[in-house]
Amino acid sequence: MNTVRTTAALRALDAAHHLHPFTNARELNAQGVRIIESARGVYLTDSDGQKILDGMSGLWCSTLGYGRREILDAVTKQMEVLPFYNTFFKTSHPPVIQLSKRLAEVTPSQFNHFMFTGSGSESNDTIFRLVRYYWDLVGQPDKTVFISRHNSYHGSTVAAASLGGLSAMHKQGGLPIPGIVHAPQPAWWAEGGDMSPDSFGLHVARQTLDMIDEIGADKVAAMFAEPIQGAGGVIIPPATYWPELSKGLKERDILLISDEVICGFGRTGHWFGCELMNTQPDFMTLAKGITSGYIPLGAVAVSDRIASALLAHGDEFAHGFTYSGHPAACAAALATLDIMQSEDVVRRVHDDIGPYLQEKWRSLAEHPMIGEATMEGLIGSFQFCADKQARTTFPASANIGLAARDFSFDNGLVMRAVGDRMVIAPPFVLSRGEVDELISKASQTIDQTYQHARKLGLIA
Repeated sequence: MNTVRTTAALRALDAAHHLHPFTNARELNAQGVRIIESARGVYLTDSDGQKILDGMSGLWCSTLGYGRREILDAVTKQMEVLPFYNTFFKTSHPPVIQLSKRLAEVTPSQFNHFMFTGSGSESNDTIFRLVRYYWDLVGQPDKTVFISRHNSYHGSTVAAASLGGLSAMHKQGGLPIPGIVHAPQPAWWAEGGDMSPDSFGLHVARQTLDMIDEIGADKVAAMFAEPIQGAGGVIIPPATYWPELSKGLKERDILLISDEVICGFGRTGHWFGCELMNTQPDFMTLAKGITSGYIPLGAVAVSDRIASALLAHGDEFAHGFTYSGHPAACAAALATLDIMQSEDVVRRVHDDIGPYLQEKWRSLAEHPMIGEATMEGLIGSFQFCADKQARTTFPASANIGLAARDFSFDNGLVMRAVGDRMVIAPPFVLSRGEVDELISKASQTIDQTYQHARKLGLIA
């Protein structure tokens, strides 16, 4: 066990040896990291003893909260029996077989086959290859182009980062790779102009379909999309967007990949976000909540349409990972599904704790600095703005969101900053009292950020 205990000593070791994801190492090391030492329920405790309400479920993933004995015991038991074996070379094991069956029971009816990975990024890279392989098998090898969206996030591997629409990622490493086109995002507050949300939703869907027609539907293989854009700022599309877009994709025989890494396993108040949006995808990307974040695991849900072609016409699909279907990770997923079903977690998010938080969260928009506050299930965001009527944000150099994130942490609440948007995705198990605490701390953070912006001369 690590014998280094003081915050200062841990920070020094971290700076000396640890390179963090999505981080300017020089700036972080100058400031010093926050050390999280333990967690229980919906709370984290740092090395200085501060108790922090985790409004982000770790990284969108710790859906059932921390310290769930059922998951810990399931993993321990599996590690004692079979800590690891691969699924290559004509072998399998009970946990991966049982998990495949369970996933077929909880996913939409078109999904009965699953391929396992270690993360959402790996899953999206897997789908990228499977889609092109599928079209080749069915005699349409020219269908190779992928449509994604600006400001979307699909992971950090080469194909996944290329599919994502974050320009900061594309600036590094010569991305995106060829064959990927980014369509507009359905972000009404930021880009809707004078249109109503419903008109804007139709407008953006039709823009995307027009792009496909310009390329040629005979060349477009699939569209990758999150039901709700998560890391892009929790962008909840207008109600008209998905019906128009999914109808158009079907008419053009374009496959739909629903990236459910954030939206899946109850986050939206439905088992999967595609059910909320009433789409029928050909693939789903699964990760994060599949194990409540306790052990890394990703999966690809493959529809019967695709699986039947692979089984009837396919040769060896030359793809896979050492840890595909890791037995301990599958055991964690099975225990997670057991809890979700025995505690009726999805219904609770849909009918109880979700609506309770949504009502209070949306009321934050009454503040003069908040342009919108929006939420589905237990995933939401609010937008800092300089002018509500004009829907304008602050200069990027002001770093308003980052300032608010720091205020929030100091107040004992984890919220994530995406530009001038603050996002939350709390564990599904939080109580009404903990919701009240979350809202109180978020309100305090907004007031502090408002005063901060006034001192900077950004608000009169």
